Amino acid sequence: MKKVIYLALLGVAFSQLHGCAAVVVGGAAVGASMATDRRGVGIYVGDQEIESRASSRLNEAFQDKPVRFDVTSFNRQVLILGQVADEEGRVRAGEIVKEVPEVRTVFNELTVSGLPSMTSITNDGTISSTVKSRLWGDDRTPGTKIKVKTEGGIVYLMGLVTKAEAEAAAELASTTKGVTKVVKLFEYID
Repeated sequence: MKKVIYLALLGVAFSQLHGCAAVVVGGAAVGASMATDRRGVGIYVGDQEIESRASSRLNEAFQDKPVRFDVTSFNRQVLILGQVADEEGRVRAGEIVKEVPEVRTVFNELTVSGLPSMTSITNDGTISSTVKSRLWGDDRTPGTKIKVKTEGGIVYLMGLVTKAEAEAAAELASTTKGVTKVVKLFEYID
């Protein structure tokens, strides 16, 4: 019911606006995300900044190397996924991210391997989308409050959740086609 009211109010607001619709839509999407998030606005924005800074620092440090990074921050805990050429690079990447201001914890899940194929990247994206859809559609989980990342068929779940919500989310993820493993990186609020 809340979603219907929110969408109706958003529609009325759009009908009264003249100008750059893209800015309004983008701002509304971010506002809606923040409004339904269990993190405070400052932490939400801080997580975006952490992701940006960490990605920038990693790209700069590894600009001449065959690497791939995916950085996700939730409540100042950072998950690093991707591929690096050697163990030294994996360790170095974790250290670089730990030095970003406000980072509390780093989950360094980088693998020492070659870069994945586009098919593999696409499959992981499909798995993440499917898991997110299943979380949104299940009353036992706060789907909009859980970040889902997939790398090599392994699903990583992050969020501020109750233990019951975490178990339900992990069960939904683990029974999704293509998932080989589920890693819970939740913080518990109960």
